[in-house]
Amino acid sequence: MHTDIEQTTSTSSHADLSNNNGLSATAPGQLRVIKRNGTVVPFDASKIAIAMTKAFLAVEGGTAAASTRVRETVDNLTKQITATFKRRMPSGGTIHIEEIQDQVELILMRAGEQKVARDYVLYREEHARLRRAQKEVNKTEADPDYPAMSVTQADGTRAPLDIARMRTIVSEACAGLAGVEEKAILDEAMRNLYDGVAEKDVNTSLVITARTLVEKEPNYTYATARLLLDKLRAEALGFLGVAPSATQSDMELYYARALPVYIQKGVELELISPELLNFDLDKLGKALIADRDLQFTYLGLQTLYDRYFIHSDSTRIELPQIFFMRVAMGLALQEDKREERAIEFYRLLSSFDYMSSTPTLFNSGTLRPQLSSCYLTTVPDDLHGIYGAIQDNAMLSKFAGGLGNDWTPVRGLGAYIKGTNGKSQGVVPFLKVANDTAVAVNQGGKRKGAVCAYLETWHMDVEEFLELRKNTGDDRRRTHDMNTANWVPDLFMKRVFEDQEWTLFSPNDVPDLHDLYGKAFEERYEHYEQLAAQGKVRLFKTVRALDLWRKMLGMLFETGHPWITFKDPCNLRSPQQHAGVVHSSNLCTEITLNTKAGDEIAVCNLGSVNLAQHIVNGKLDLAKLEKTVSTAIRMLDNVIDINYYAVDTSKQSNLRHRPIGLGIMGFQDALYEQRIAYSSQAAVDFADTSMEAVSYYAIKASCQLAQERGKYSTFEGSLWSKGVLPIDSIDILAQNRGENYIKVDRSKTFDWDSLRTEVKTKGMRNSNVMAIAPTATISNITGVTQSIEPTYQNLYVKSNLSGEFTVVNPYLVHDLKDRGLWDSVMVNDLKYYEGSVQKIDRIPEDMKAIYATAFEVEPKWIVESASRRQKWIDQAQSLNLYIAGANGKKLDITYRMAWYSGLKTTYYLRALAATTTEKSTINTGALNAVSATGNSGLSAAPAAAKPVVADIEEASFAEAAPVPKACSIDNPDCEACQ
Repeated sequence: MHTDIEQTTSTSSHADLSNNNGLSATAPGQLRVIKRNGTVVPFDASKIAIAMTKAFLAVEGGTAAASTRVRETVDNLTKQITATFKRRMPSGGTIHIEEIQDQVELILMRAGEQKVARDYVLYREEHARLRRAQKEVNKTEADPDYPAMSVTQADGTRAPLDIARMRTIVSEACAGLAGVEEKAILDEAMRNLYDGVAEKDVNTSLVITARTLVEKEPNYTYATARLLLDKLRAEALGFLGVAPSATQSDMELYYARALPVYIQKGVELELISPELLNFDLDKLGKALIADRDLQFTYLGLQTLYDRYFIHSDSTRIELPQIFFMRVAMGLALQEDKREERAIEFYRLLSSFDYMSSTPTLFNSGTLRPQLSSCYLTTVPDDLHGIYGAIQDNAMLSKFAGGLGNDWTPVRGLGAYIKGTNGKSQGVVPFLKVANDTAVAVNQGGKRKGAVCAYLETWHMDVEEFLELRKNTGDDRRRTHDMNTANWVPDLFMKRVFEDQEWTLFSPNDVPDLHDLYGKAFEERYEHYEQLAAQGKVRLFKTVRALDLWRKMLGMLFETGHPWITFKDPCNLRSPQQHAGVVHSSNLCTEITLNTKAGDEIAVCNLGSVNLAQHIVNGKLDLAKLEKTVSTAIRMLDNVIDINYYAVDTSKQSNLRHRPIGLGIMGFQDALYEQRIAYSSQAAVDFADTSMEAVSYYAIKASCQLAQERGKYSTFEGSLWSKGVLPIDSIDILAQNRGENYIKVDRSKTFDWDSLRTEVKTKGMRNSNVMAIAPTATISNITGVTQSIEPTYQNLYVKSNLSGEFTVVNPYLVHDLKDRGLWDSVMVNDLKYYEGSVQKIDRIPEDMKAIYATAFEVEPKWIVESASRRQKWIDQAQSLNLYIAGANGKKLDITYRMAWYSGLKTTYYLRALAATTTEKSTINTGALNAVSATGNSGLSAAPAAAKPVVADIEEASFAEAAPVPKACSIDNPDCEACQ
């Protein structure tokens, strides 16, 4: 007489819903059991005791139940089994019924009860056979709702369509999701199938059906992702030979079994580092949390499948939790307690609380772990050095690094060449070569190579540099694939404000300007102007600063380039002033590190905290945030030592200074969670306080890591060593620029005095700690808005390299449902108004404020929030500026505001076409209007510093502005940084 443990288990209902996505959750410390039919019930140790007692009865006869020995043995073994699972999952979790059965067998063998164990094994095998037989019978039974049909298998043979399994997969996909109907998916999917359909197309039909329903109910994105998981399981587990027909409820058992097989196969195929075999793979396999597969949106999971999962001959051999564990193992390779750290890193990544940057996700744990995100180089003024820099670009790009090149040292057009007694063709022809190199050498075959060229505003070739992205003119002097950025000194901005002249030089005539900033630059620049006036400088040109500024803005509007970045705040606020000069930023304008031609290629290692995951009960959970940041800083620091360096000078620089860049994403989601409108003082205050917390915990974590591992080698002499933290360095900028040209809030709430003392005395592990990257793709993976961006639209179709995806704002939909306003008419209204709620009369005013889209947020709010964040960051932030109905006046005020507010850099200009604006205006035909009054954010500027906008020709800006191609909005290729 036997009893299966599952048969003794209660049939209590599923756990209650507990979060906004409708996903089920486990109470803290609670264990649950997944039954074979997919239902989840509480763990009950008495059921194990009953099953073992009946096993003893079957072997020893009817008197066994009354035997003291049997009762004590069963009681002891049951306690051991229970303790095993609680030790594995101290915080609670789910266990598959088969895993409990495995433990019963194992514990019986270890206890010396071989006869009972043998009989138990035979019983299990017999009942597994009976279940398989019943499953085959079920396949042939007619389904009451759908007609029987056959499918064509991969080998060409036909088999009955397993409708019962389809029901199971759809049921699992919809479990716990509010507003999602199984029948709606099944009915439409079955209508799309036909007799003889390819077996692989059955899943495709389910996925396509579910994804079309996303615009009506955002939770269908989770259902679609779970349906896609069935394809992923079949592909990966089939390749690994584990369980190709496993359902999601089976994965608690099969994940643990699959990880060791995956690592072994990956090593054999030379896709994974053999060092990963040195981990305790059984321990790590048991740490995988299958339920976390349920967190993915469709866009997130499809992005992982298309671009991140390791594959062999186009077959993906990874699943989501195995993927995260592979990344975690790669980052824990040099840890003393590598298994414990790998599990810690895995839990952080798989929870979506934090996500490493794309290169780290691509390459961690592989044979060439190029984990760093971006590289900054300075190009010297000689042919050998120029082409050496281009070769460095190629090598760095090959292994998925984004590039920022400082081209300022290269002499200008018409400059004298002593070696040939000729004249230079300037910097532009070399930029053309660099552009074509980026196209030729893509990032490991996974995404396009990407590079940004920087040039200082005083360079003789700056006017031609501004036109590099134009579609007209001599194509030999155009770089259609290269990003470009202006590296703007404060002196130029002062001359614009004061409407003065500006002088252009060739760098070979003024070689020291490249390395000067602040007051030292101003004095030397004015000295060269005097020499030029005296005829002592060979090549120069004088222009009106305002005319050049107008051209900069005009080209930015017309082509999206060059971006505008500011040299002086990047240098004056750099902690590493004693070790070199910041000559440029990176591909996405958030990195500000020292570079030196032929000596140092700056490297930065990025990752981002998901701010939305740290809003608990409407407030920022500081304790959780501190824990996340502490682990994240450790992971980022590990990147430096594990990283594969394609160029030696990048390795020397990275090990010398150990810079990292911890950023944030999901800022807009965090505002939604708190019911805060982006266009509000409350949002500005949250930007301030949240970044202050990240800054405090990040600096503290790096300081603590320095005590464990040692200070970075160039710590002495840095601003850190002097007790000058990022918040303090604003004073240095103000002193050099002049208080009349800067307005930055300097309030604070944390105990910075004690941390300042700790840093000064104990040191820092990393020269730089924070940078806010665009997070274009990792935010897709985690299902939040990218970086610090406002919501693009509340309903739109997003295109990237993984295809097209309907994106609907779930917060808006849930709010509308709560108020009884969500229906097909509302969906059509959102489509008509291109995702805007402002002209939909039924929507209340408070919701219109909260759900204003990016082009409905006044630029002053974006700039002011960025200013509040910048005061806490030792590097910079990728800041996109959104301007609807853009014209010269709006651009002029917005970019002056950015400089005046102390920002280090700006990124893309998002300009909305006037024809698009017309339907979605808020008031009198003007979205996010920028005024020249005090509301512009410049009311505190001195009289001498008022914006000069009157003579910017409106005619230079077309009535219908083109929308620049930009990361993750409408350019599927531009996701190069993250």
